Amino acid sequence: MGILETLDQIVLQINDYLYTYLMIALLIGLGLFFSIKTNFVQFKYFGEMFRVIFEKSTVDASGKKGISSFQAFTISAASRVGTGNLAGVATAIAAGGPGAVFWMWLIAFIGAASSFVESTLAQIYKVKDKDGFRGGPAYYMEKGLNKRWMGIIFAVTITFCFGLVFNAVQSNTISLAINEGFDVPKAAIGLILAALTAVIIFGGLKRIVHVTQILVPVMAVIYLVLAFVILIMNITEIPSMFMLIIKSAFGLEEAAGGALGAAVMNGIKRGLFSNEAGMGSAPNAAATANVSHPVKQGLIQTLGVFVDTILICSATAIIILLSGEYLRADAESINLTQSALSVHVGDWATIFVAVAIFLFGFSSVIGNYYYGETNIEFIKNSPKTLFVYRVAVVGMVYFGSIAKISLVWDLADLFMAIMAFINLIAIALLYKIAMAALSDYRKQRKIGKEPVFYSDSIEGIGDTECWERRPETEK
Repeated sequence: MGILETLDQIVLQINDYLYTYLMIALLIGLGLFFSIKTNFVQFKYFGEMFRVIFEKSTVDASGKKGISSFQAFTISAASRVGTGNLAGVATAIAAGGPGAVFWMWLIAFIGAASSFVESTLAQIYKVKDKDGFRGGPAYYMEKGLNKRWMGIIFAVTITFCFGLVFNAVQSNTISLAINEGFDVPKAAIGLILAALTAVIIFGGLKRIVHVTQILVPVMAVIYLVLAFVILIMNITEIPSMFMLIIKSAFGLEEAAGGALGAAVMNGIKRGLFSNEAGMGSAPNAAATANVSHPVKQGLIQTLGVFVDTILICSATAIIILLSGEYLRADAESINLTQSALSVHVGDWATIFVAVAIFLFGFSSVIGNYYYGETNIEFIKNSPKTLFVYRVAVVGMVYFGSIAKISLVWDLADLFMAIMAFINLIAIALLYKIAMAALSDYRKQRKIGKEPVFYSDSIEGIGDTECWERRPETEK
């Protein structure tokens, strides 16, 4: 057994322990807790999410317009809507059976409340920078909990997780899909991806925003339209497909592809990888928006969880399950999605998925890079460190293109669990601040006022650099 194979086995064993004894309790337990405390904000304020997402950004006292709510949403969506939606769902079904889809849905519905809390906190404790604003878990750990050491640990973890490991996952899936569709050598694909990544990440946040703002909506709409067409083509099979998912989720359909434990574990892992609810990644994008009230961005990022899992991941699951390809012995990753689509619409689907996975995956590389950048700046504002990080990102994009599939996914699961564990502890300690912000928002909306947040809106809030005190005229 080689070094990489040994490393893969060690990482896999650690993952089994983490997800069995820690992540289920934290993800589901805290998600339910936040859902109850917020009076199920993810459902009650669903309409409000659409109202605020297209709201224009406000202008601060210095005249900076900043990034709009929609632009901040697309940065986080660029990371959420990636290979997890095509390859991740396929991997979950191949390893855990159709029941894994149910557990992905459950994690999305429950985790949406955690996403609201973390993104609202990110807005409250954001700081100013040359591009407008930045923030995230590291910042609310320092300013809200007065634990900079905790913020540094998280910053290092997310930089490795997203900037390096997750980007290796994205490029790994892209190279596999393009190799399958066009028979291009993986090494050549890696060089092209690395070069494209370098061009964009050395261009700054504004370029990241412009690229994701175009790519994300286009690729999501095209993919959803295709899934809808396939759904209509197989409309009579839909009831039995949903019954298969439910039965498999609780171990009642073992022949369909996996025991109960495998369905739960793979559903949770791939669900978390895809929608990132509670992981601490989306808040980094949420903090960049210039809005009048932190809750607005909390609601928008909550919507992102639904868009990712309930729409796009479900679209992939429908395509795969209706094809029957998941029963194949060699069903594994993106090749499962490609073969499933080919069953429905013909051999051209393999090429279509290769193009789609490039758009999904490459936009994720861009979003993932930004998460690392903003956390490096939290630790130390060093141009040299940032340059080294950018070079490392480009290197990992190439490495992922040629690496073994299982190793990059297992490494991603490990860093994802560590990152989520740290962040969930932090938001559990700070959730009352997010609850108070939601209460303030509700009161203002109830009297017909457009909600505006001030640093003294919440008692004992701590250091809020970007929010002014309430004017004397409103006291």
